[in-house]
Amino acid sequence: MIRPANAPGAPQLGLRENRHQFWLLVLVNAFVGAMVGLERTVLPLLAEVEFGLASKTAALSFVATFGVVKALTNLMAGRLGDRYGRKRVLLVGWLFAIPVPLLVIWAPTWSWVIVANVLLGINQGLTWSTTVIMKIDLVGPKQRGFAMGLNEFAGYLAVALSALATGMIAEAYGLRPEPFYLGIAFAVAGLGLSLVWVRETQHHATLEATQFTAHPSAGAHGAELGMREIFARATWRDPALASASQAGMVNNLNDGLAWGLFPLYFAAGGLDVAQIGVLSFTYPAVWGLLQLWTGAASDRYGRKGLIAGGMLLQGVALAAIALVQGFWPWVAAAVLLGAGTAMVYPTLLAAIGDVAHPRWRGSAVGVYRLWRDSGYAIGALLAGAVADRFGMSWAIGVVALLTMASGVAVLWRMPETLRAGRGHGGKDL
Repeated sequence: MIRPANAPGAPQLGLRENRHQFWLLVLVNAFVGAMVGLERTVLPLLAEVEFGLASKTAALSFVATFGVVKALTNLMAGRLGDRYGRKRVLLVGWLFAIPVPLLVIWAPTWSWVIVANVLLGINQGLTWSTTVIMKIDLVGPKQRGFAMGLNEFAGYLAVALSALATGMIAEAYGLRPEPFYLGIAFAVAGLGLSLVWVRETQHHATLEATQFTAHPSAGAHGAELGMREIFARATWRDPALASASQAGMVNNLNDGLAWGLFPLYFAAGGLDVAQIGVLSFTYPAVWGLLQLWTGAASDRYGRKGLIAGGMLLQGVALAAIALVQGFWPWVAAAVLLGAGTAMVYPTLLAAIGDVAHPRWRGSAVGVYRLWRDSGYAIGALLAGAVADRFGMSWAIGVVALLTMASGVAVLWRMPETLRAGRGHGGKDL
């Protein structure tokens, strides 16, 4: 039962009203992102140097495994959070993180690395999905884009810094074990913060449900929907939710390419591990930092234009990476790729929040993230297969074309989801 809004201790919606919990969750998500950053510079190189994987498809198998597991876990995380509470799901997710760096450190064969990425996929699906949902719960509808920008800023800036740090450590000490010691610290810190200080946010979603008015693009919304209906809406039936799902999938398709293939591509271009670390840092760093602006901009100017424009810009950046050579041209293209991704990432999450009813929002976010993170697996398998047959430049070019096509599809089908009167994201800080 919800207490009156003016009762002591009653939940309130808003970033200012929930600032302590909100910023704590931002910090927790930074540790979530840092766990992924551990692998972005070092693991593709480890596949070739220490495990002798000549096939690009085989070398990228860890990304594909991660993507499949994370996608399926996202789906479960949203539903479990709606049913059993957000904090429980968050804590379970952190428990899966602890063995990941240890398995990579001790791995005698590549299969151990695959197992580590199964656990990492579960960790990321449970923890990142849950921090997203908890922030949406806390802020309510007014500053949703800004909140998602902050969430993704923290996560992907941490990805970038972790990738840079592991590259520098690997250049000085070797590909393992030293770079992966950081992962032990990240997992322990994330679990400790979540256990001691994070509080449940589901009652905030219950409060918002009493005030919710559906966006016209979504049609009639009942407070309770079955998982089959939610899946259908987010996959093909609802033009806003389905457009977000396809754009998210293609976005992470090109991120799977960047994660698994770029270090090998740059190494073949003559760069050393430290330079590859800088490039692995640049793309997610720009992505993370610019989300502080793009999330808030989507609250003021709308979601659709940023999503379509960001997908098109990513396609141009990927084409440039395939066509140019050299460290500094690749840095410039990585900046463009990060900027395009920043336009898309928080905006898609905000669009889901615009349309989905608070009572089944967690499940809708889960379906969206199922499709979005399946892009990791599709990107890794597609890029590996094309690279093995035609070369790495061709693989990057094919993904560039798919990314541009996704932007065109958003322009054609996706309606604007930002409701009138919600364009004041910067006033309540």
